Amino acid sequence: MKTTSSYLINDLMQRTEANLRLALELQKSAEEDLNHRPAAGAWSALECIEHLNFYGNYYVPEIGKQIDASPYPAVESFKSGLLGNYFAKSMLPEGAKKMKTLKNSNPFRKQLDKKEVMNKFIEHQQKLLQLLKKAKKVNLSRTKTGISISNFIKLRLGDTFRVVIYHNQRHLLQAKRALDSIDNSSVEK
Repeated sequence: MKTTSSYLINDLMQRTEANLRLALELQKSAEEDLNHRPAAGAWSALECIEHLNFYGNYYVPEIGKQIDASPYPAVESFKSGLLGNYFAKSMLPEGAKKMKTLKNSNPFRKQLDKKEVMNKFIEHQQKLLQLLKKAKKVNLSRTKTGISISNFIKLRLGDTFRVVIYHNQRHLLQAKRALDSIDNSSVEK
């Protein structure tokens, strides 16, 4: 993928703002509903968001650290890396295929605290918006970040933002579907 840095950042800011709005909407739901699993083995809305918090706990500080340390000033073009583009495209919610979750990031458990989970996610979204603004001053292709699954792989900053934000979109939609399943199951009865 090749685009302008400003287009990429603006697109990612719009997606993050939409993610934040959806999270604030979900937060209005009852804790019991947010913990409802739509089917055996499926994640509840809160489990979807807790999964995102696991990655946000790694990527938000990592992105901030690399932006602050970057010696590369902004340029107008962004060219995605081969691996980064592959990871980002695989996270897009459009036409998403089911993926296996790594064991250490699987939130599947009995009950999650709505306030704790939602506040952490909202905080991550607000920080991502701040980081996207800061990223306007660095080269999105030459500035690299680590990834959560390997110490040896580095992605371009623009690709890392895409992976994280698309992943957030994907699982927020899953969370909304989990919550909507409550309404649908009560209509069917």
